[in-house]
Amino acid sequence: MPAPDNAPIAASAIDVQAGAADHLVAAGAFSQEERNAVYRAIETRRDVRDQFKSDPLPDHLVRRLLEAAHAAPSVGFMQPWNFILVRQPETRERVWQAFHQANEEACTMFAGDRRAQYQRLKLEGIRKAPLSICITCDTKRGGPVVLGRTHNPATDVYSTVCAVQNLWLAARAEGVGVGWVSIFHEEAIKAILGIPEHVKIVAWLCVGYVDELYDMPELAVKGWRDRLPLDKLVFEEGWQDCEDL
Repeated sequence: MPAPDNAPIAASAIDVQAGAADHLVAAGAFSQEERNAVYRAIETRRDVRDQFKSDPLPDHLVRRLLEAAHAAPSVGFMQPWNFILVRQPETRERVWQAFHQANEEACTMFAGDRRAQYQRLKLEGIRKAPLSICITCDTKRGGPVVLGRTHNPATDVYSTVCAVQNLWLAARAEGVGVGWVSIFHEEAIKAILGIPEHVKIVAWLCVGYVDELYDMPELAVKGWRDRLPLDKLVFEEGWQDCEDL
């Protein structure tokens, strides 16, 4: 009697499961020194807006940062990210012009003292940092049906943000500053870089060496907004009122 049509698939599945077991390694806490380093990177990471030095970053360092980003988790292992490295001053100036236009529009959305406070913020990373990285999300990667994305299409963007955070923390550990620029019309940047319509821009990162970082978020230092108390953000078993935040 011939073997059922599904026999090769079943056998293959068994082989895959057996092979996967070979990749299991011991899980456990890091050493105290290693844990301290991880938490230090998290707690001292800052969004740099103006303090960049012009010194170029070595290629091997940029590669390490990209490898850290590429090691991020992603829904369905779709890895939807791409990293567009922008170093040429001419390209960065065109992007700055697009940012400047959007920034002027944003300024008019605030009133009174808030507008004056907004205008005092220095947002010069695009021009000052020697490297910009445009991190994108390819919404078609992995095909029309992606494991884990079937009921929430936005998980591809969530995954890409994990790559952004990985790069940011690695940069902090390397003594490299990062600033996330979000004030621009996406279509303007897509036109400058030739990005396809189905690809989303998730982050424009300004990257470069810095001599100093604020000991707390810059917007808190400059009175824009304080860090919210964690205890007011943690709920048990369901939603609770937090309108005062």
